[in-house]
Amino acid sequence: MAQLLVLSATAESEVLPALGLLIHRVRQIPAEPANLVNAPGHDLIFLDARRDLAGAKSLAKILVATGLSAPLILVVTEGGLAAVSAEWGAADIVVEGAGPAELDARIRLAIGKAKQVEGSDKIHASGVVIDEASYSAKVNGRPLDLTYKEFELLRFLAQHPGRVFTREQLLSEVWGYDYFGGTRTVDVHIRRLRAKLGDLEALIGTVRNVGYRFNIDENADSLTNSVSE
Repeated sequence: MAQLLVLSATAESEVLPALGLLIHRVRQIPAEPANLVNAPGHDLIFLDARRDLAGAKSLAKILVATGLSAPLILVVTEGGLAAVSAEWGAADIVVEGAGPAELDARIRLAIGKAKQVEGSDKIHASGVVIDEASYSAKVNGRPLDLTYKEFELLRFLAQHPGRVFTREQLLSEVWGYDYFGGTRTVDVHIRRLRAKLGDLEALIGTVRNVGYRFNIDENADSLTNSVSE
């Protein structure tokens, strides 16, 4: 099941009714740049270009310029097909009224191709994308301003989802055996990471009297693990 995000200026109507017949989780938000900052985690984006081709093209360019981390599929009318080009940065196009079988196939192909392009040097987890090659990370497409140790800590935890690590283990794995500082530095970095993750802070869970772990959940807000220290 994929997490699908629909961007549309016409929130009162369903952009692709056939999506409701599929098992994927669909969320729709207004197609405005300001809403993209806190957009829910997603594997693929549908951009509604049926009514406003110029506005949709501008938004598509913004998505690409800010580092689009998920494939983009345009929803157009038959007449709008002629206006779409590679300049939009979209992975695919679908005409309004497409049936569930066609939509499901396009979703699978777009997500599959994106994963092949990304290769094995990226870690994906509930809206967080960690790029080991460039030492960068994004949350819902928004770049995270991480220090080197914050990145290393996030990467290490994300590479072992669900596994609990003590502060001593994290010091050894992330800071190295030759680090002589106290375990409090782990707590400080965890706190900073959570602050930078924002709404997804619950991805880093606390196991009381033990340590920390990276939680995997498509809806971070529903995590029951406590994030208090």
